[in-house]
Amino acid sequence: MPALDERLVRRAADGDGDALEAVIRGVQDDVYRLAVRMLWHPADAEDATQEILIRLVTRLDAFRGEAAFGTWAYRVAVNHLLTTRRRRAERAALSFEAFAEDLAGGLDRAYAAPGVDEALLEEEVKVGCTQAILLCLDRGHRAAYIVGEVFDLPSDEAAWILGLTPAAYRKRLSRARERIRAFMEGHCGLVSAANPCRCRRRIGTAIATGRADPANLLFARSGAVRRGIEEMEGLHASAAVLRSHPETRAPDALARRVLDIVRADGLSLLANRCSPPAGAPIESG
Repeated sequence: MPALDERLVRRAADGDGDALEAVIRGVQDDVYRLAVRMLWHPADAEDATQEILIRLVTRLDAFRGEAAFGTWAYRVAVNHLLTTRRRRAERAALSFEAFAEDLAGGLDRAYAAPGVDEALLEEEVKVGCTQAILLCLDRGHRAAYIVGEVFDLPSDEAAWILGLTPAAYRKRLSRARERIRAFMEGHCGLVSAANPCRCRRRIGTAIATGRADPANLLFARSGAVRRGIEEMEGLHASAAVLRSHPETRAPDALARRVLDIVRADGLSLLANRCSPPAGAPIESG
């Protein structure tokens, strides 16, 4: 996350509206990227990001400077994402075994998507598939893998964000990393050329099953896709594939919506209903 001046955070906590908006805009994109990785669907990620931002701004006085504000914001975000209700993609209860069976078939299925660039459809399949691989992990291991391997945060910082001891964090990350690595080396053509599965070969099945809608792409955006497609070649590590997604940003209207909610009557009741407290340890092992 970009560094935010603690004086700005203190002004926001004291009720400075401009400072509050600056704080929200300073963290919203990174919170949203984390939420997308955890929840898969952008709409669910947007809802969760709004909830997290409200929690953050209504509890700014709980920030004690024990870590950089961006790190503290990640901790609050992870805390929320580990305890929030299950969202639509998580309800499918995806497992590595079931996903492997799914990837074993459905290659080269015919499809029709007139007017849609095939590179966009390929990127949609790639991002959707790799996001789904993360969903095969339980939330605790998923969060550890995202902050440690995808976001590449330092080990001690990632452990603090997750509310774990450094040793417990390293053990959890190691388990998550090995599960992802084994699955992708055994099934993903981007990681191993010996695997038959390729994003382009899965487009027809993705469209037929409703996982990709050419008229409403969830992940692929034309401005960043060509570079991303070119970078696929030569990717040999599972983490590299998972890091190669197009850059995502929170919706432009999100900050304004959060500010409107903050200023609405009854917000204190909303904040008081949120639990556990912002920044509290999430798990002990």
